[in-house]
Amino acid sequence: MSITKDSVMALREKTGAGLIDCKRALGESNGDMEEAISILRKKGVATAAKKSGRSASEGIIAQSISSDRAKGILVEVNCETDFVAKSEDFLAFSTQIAGELLEDPAIDLEERRTEQVAKIGENIQISRSEILKPDTSGLVESYVHTGAKVAVLLSVGSDSADASTNDRVVSMSKDICMHIAATSPVCVSRNEVPADLVAKEKEIAMAQAEGKPPQAIEKIVTGKLDKYYSGACLLEQPFVKNPDQSIQQYVDEIAKEVGFSLNVEKFLRFQVGEKA
Repeated sequence: MSITKDSVMALREKTGAGLIDCKRALGESNGDMEEAISILRKKGVATAAKKSGRSASEGIIAQSISSDRAKGILVEVNCETDFVAKSEDFLAFSTQIAGELLEDPAIDLEERRTEQVAKIGENIQISRSEILKPDTSGLVESYVHTGAKVAVLLSVGSDSADASTNDRVVSMSKDICMHIAATSPVCVSRNEVPADLVAKEKEIAMAQAEGKPPQAIEKIVTGKLDKYYSGACLLEQPFVKNPDQSIQQYVDEIAKEVGFSLNVEKFLRFQVGEKA
């Protein structure tokens, strides 16, 4: 049986698969339409194509960290239902995907994704991923909250090669990751707060200070901005495990204890369904 444009289009109409996949399947089946459909189904291509338009608003955040803690990754993998998001197959697939993307961010995962769609029976999307590394030396740590709907990745810089293997530093980093998951800071320090956010907060503070004596307005605005920074900037936030201590003070305490410098560099906080 010959392979024609009409037969390729007919197969696409029946399965929803791509033109190239349809042409290959017809070639493998020597033009036999039913056998070509079977080939596409076995490969999961037809199933994935049919389900690709369905909403995938549930899912999890998966993470992976290299054995030397020199880099880490967060990956959002979505599916259609929370039931599937909690399944062992989906969790194992997401974890494996995170590890593979950490090793090779350019890897083509489409075949793996379509196979998983066929296996699980829901639309699955690998929505976003991001890798984090220390600027020079240090370590990366992560925390995935119960249910894997929120996850955090943190890079901590140090002038010591021992930082990545020091139990106190690793424990501190994990604590800060858990803190970030709970408080959702805007950035690490106040000099990283976007200028438009600072301008907005200053405008609000000025409006609230209206009518006050001119000499008091500056103090009022400064005080309100400081309060904003203490909520928005990680290093200035009260540590959730000890509200009498800021995150910066906690880091300084551990640095003094271990005898080498430590500084929080960057963090990622992913939550399922949020806009990237």
